[in-house]
Amino acid sequence: MTSRRTLLKSATALVAASFIAPGVALADDKLPVVATFSVLGDMVSRIGGEHVALTTLVGRGGDTHVYNPTPQDAAAVAAADVLFMNGLEFEGWLERLAEAAPFEGETVIATAGIDAIAYDEAHDDHDEHDDHGHDEHEEHAHDDHEDHEEHEHEEHAGHDDHDDHHGHDHGAFDPHTWQTVENAVIYADNIAAGLAKADPENAGDYYANRAAFVAELEALGVEIDALMATIPEDKRTVVTPHDAFGYLGARYDLTFVAPQGMSTESEATAADVAALITQIREYDISAVFIETITDNRLVEMIASETGATVGGTLYSGALSEEGGPAATYLDMLRHNAETIAAALGQ
Repeated sequence: MTSRRTLLKSATALVAASFIAPGVALADDKLPVVATFSVLGDMVSRIGGEHVALTTLVGRGGDTHVYNPTPQDAAAVAAADVLFMNGLEFEGWLERLAEAAPFEGETVIATAGIDAIAYDEAHDDHDEHDDHGHDEHEEHAHDDHEDHEEHEHEEHAGHDDHDDHHGHDHGAFDPHTWQTVENAVIYADNIAAGLAKADPENAGDYYANRAAFVAELEALGVEIDALMATIPEDKRTVVTPHDAFGYLGARYDLTFVAPQGMSTESEATAADVAALITQIREYDISAVFIETITDNRLVEMIASETGATVGGTLYSGALSEEGGPAATYLDMLRHNAETIAAALGQ
């Protein structure tokens, strides 16, 4: 275990540490780690287990798209040995936080190795609507993703190209990669490797926890496969407030359309809404869905205008409170699949 766990190496970190709330204190016998948002934090907790002291910056029900870091966040990052981030420019505020906190630990990009969907490709698929098969989503180049991963490291070091890609709030790739079991396995691999590197004494436990978590993921994947198979071919278009389910769509031959873009900060134009209403009527889309981190009034208006029903609430980028339907990452995946299948598989 490194000496950083008992002594922060700069006066700035010592000042920031005074902001740490009760319950976030860093125990010498645990690895201090930070995860950027609740979905990722739940995975880190599962794999880190009793060996980590975890701080999650954007908590349950929080919207990572519009989050503003606090002094407590800076203190937690300064004190951490490992910072787990989603990557793919999902955390647009993280560079500011890294500048405010003298972080000297390891950064783990949880999406490293995932075959990311290019934003333009996903956007074009939604506009065309006439072919939403899985093969189409797999045509993006792996080399482009490797280039983007390199850009992620550069951005974290201080390069700010965040707002220059396509005029959207995210970068060139869809960052909502956690929506499938297959991608979650890659998250688990990256998390376990990051923890083992930082804390080799407990590496065996991290990999054992990873194996147990992946076994649960794979079992859930079988359940989700069965649920998605119940949806008729002519009912496989899903309307959501913002565009956060592209990977689920690619995996299960579903088309997700949304009046907002990939960020909840985006605003739908009147033309976007009119086109979506026309699309719902033309393709006889019977249900639309609301989300927990968005303003759902627009979708509810669209449902009223078209006669579509509100099929339920989906959790796109944050877990529910404890005891809710998406209290864990596994619960979130199951709830979303069950909600979509129940509304469309009729």
